[in-house]
Amino acid sequence: MLFSKLGHRIHGRLIEKFRFFGKSCSSFVPTYDPAGEEELAEFKKCLHSMRFLFVITGAGISTESGIPDYRSEGVGRYARSHLKPIQYVDFLNNARVRRRYWARNYVAWRQFSSVKPNRTHAILNDWEKNGWIHWMVTQNVDSLHCKAGSRRVTELHGNGFRVCCISCERRWSREELQSYIQKLNPEWEAQVKQLAPDGDVDLDGDLDKNFRMPVCDKCRGILKPDIVFFGENVPIRTVHFVEDRLSESDGLLAIGTSLQVLSVFRLVHIAYEIKKPILIVNIGPTRADDLATIKISSNCSQVLAAAYD
Repeated sequence: MLFSKLGHRIHGRLIEKFRFFGKSCSSFVPTYDPAGEEELAEFKKCLHSMRFLFVITGAGISTESGIPDYRSEGVGRYARSHLKPIQYVDFLNNARVRRRYWARNYVAWRQFSSVKPNRTHAILNDWEKNGWIHWMVTQNVDSLHCKAGSRRVTELHGNGFRVCCISCERRWSREELQSYIQKLNPEWEAQVKQLAPDGDVDLDGDLDKNFRMPVCDKCRGILKPDIVFFGENVPIRTVHFVEDRLSESDGLLAIGTSLQVLSVFRLVHIAYEIKKPILIVNIGPTRADDLATIKISSNCSQVLAAAYD
């Protein structure tokens, strides 16, 4: 089968790529039990039967790169911090919320933008290069799939490396905005305490009160990162596009996601309704466990790497 040939051909190359991507950051990875031999064998057998794979990834695949997920017990963002994700309506309607958001994002940017892909990203990139992944959908805004080289990927919730004006639609790179903010705030400083999956960070008290919030230099409009906030809808054209890619695939693999967000759970449910095999690898339960053909509750990179053995 295609997958067996692919695995033997690229296993050695992947080892070199793992060295390039550096050591994994285990402090954000939840505790887990290694996958059993029988369930791994069943998982691999099901993978072997697919030639055009549709992949969904979530924050759980980036924990080994040093970015926490939201929901994991003990190590997720919600467990480590009182900070909750910004709601879209609050960002639009409250200048104080926007100022605090951009202050936190400004402080976190250097760390967030320097994070490197890990073994899971490398494996998925090689699967794509060898024609096995038909399409990939990620909930992550960290751009790590693109950094790893993946191209057949839709960033369902946007990308933290882009910024737009919601009035005139002027586009910025996030790096360009960083320089702009620095010029506005030459003496303002704060330290990163705890990074979030969307590049947000904690700040103590009223540290942001003297922070000058960036606005569009063209129309003075509101600047927003090119990500889908909580309470904001994924663009309908994006929804239709990924649904079409799913219909063209012959199986679905969800990795590192609890599938709590409706936009991705809906894709799994569609796959279930049209009788495509569904594989899930995630530490802990997911919203779609009852729909899965096979569910493995273990470390993503270890399970995927085992598929090469």
